[in-house]
Amino acid sequence: MITIATVSPCYNEEEVLEHSAERLTLLFNRLINEKRISPESKIVFVNDGSRDKTWDIIKQLKEENPLVRGINLTRNVGHQNALMAGMMTARNWADAIISIDADLQDDLNAIPKMIDEVEKGYDIVYGVKVQRTADPLLKRLTAEAFYKMQSKLGVETIYNHADFRLLTRKALDILANYHEKNLYLRGLIPQIGLQSTTVDDVITEREAGKSKYSIAKMFGLATDGITSFSVKPLYAILYLGILFLIIAVIVAADAFYAMIQGRTQPGWMTLVLSIWLVGGFILTALGIVGVYIGKIYKEVKNRPLYNINEII
Repeated sequence: MITIATVSPCYNEEEVLEHSAERLTLLFNRLINEKRISPESKIVFVNDGSRDKTWDIIKQLKEENPLVRGINLTRNVGHQNALMAGMMTARNWADAIISIDADLQDDLNAIPKMIDEVEKGYDIVYGVKVQRTADPLLKRLTAEAFYKMQSKLGVETIYNHADFRLLTRKALDILANYHEKNLYLRGLIPQIGLQSTTVDDVITEREAGKSKYSIAKMFGLATDGITSFSVKPLYAILYLGILFLIIAVIVAADAFYAMIQGRTQPGWMTLVLSIWLVGGFILTALGIVGVYIGKIYKEVKNRPLYNINEII
């Protein structure tokens, strides 16, 4: 029998945590009774610097439920880093880790299917969203656009996959060799190169609470996803700069010809528009280059992704 551990980052999840633990426990007990998984399997919650009673609830759940384990980080480090902390800590506790958000919007029925795929020899199993009606319209549209943009920029990801996945210990040991500070697991894990497959993931409504992924956090994750795995934005700046140079040469030639013909006119509007256009391009270019320099700055400092305060 395989020993599994679910890993769920938690940030201010006091409203949903007890219900999530109950649902996971029911699933684990059923799989244990069916002899699909080992009784040593675990439900791991990672407290990512919550400001509510999340850690107190995790400690209470541990006292009442032998399946539950808790990891308390010293401060809030963000979803991706908290997930990495949970996986790296729990990889010695199980044969395979399943990462799943604490709100359990992902399909728990997909977990037995993931276990089936591991038994077939797969080391990585992705949960792929087959429908997202539970997500707000804006989130669905922006997510789909982002996946398509990633593909065009050459970032290797799984379409409509977030962070619901199974990794065997072999895959986790390889992942541990990656020491990137700008962590984007959706792009990093496909680079492991082990045999992988997918299972369907039907998203449901949140039972309680609200999503902690604000627009700003989603934008930050999207920026990390692109700039950590693609230099095409830098080439886009180069090509756009060449285009501006060609346009400038054409405009200069036309102006010189008009001067020879004696038909020059005051070009105040053209001048102003040119200044704004070129100025906007320069600022955009500096911004994109600045993002890459900032990422280099973070990498060379080599600070730890997280610090663990307590494990129960």
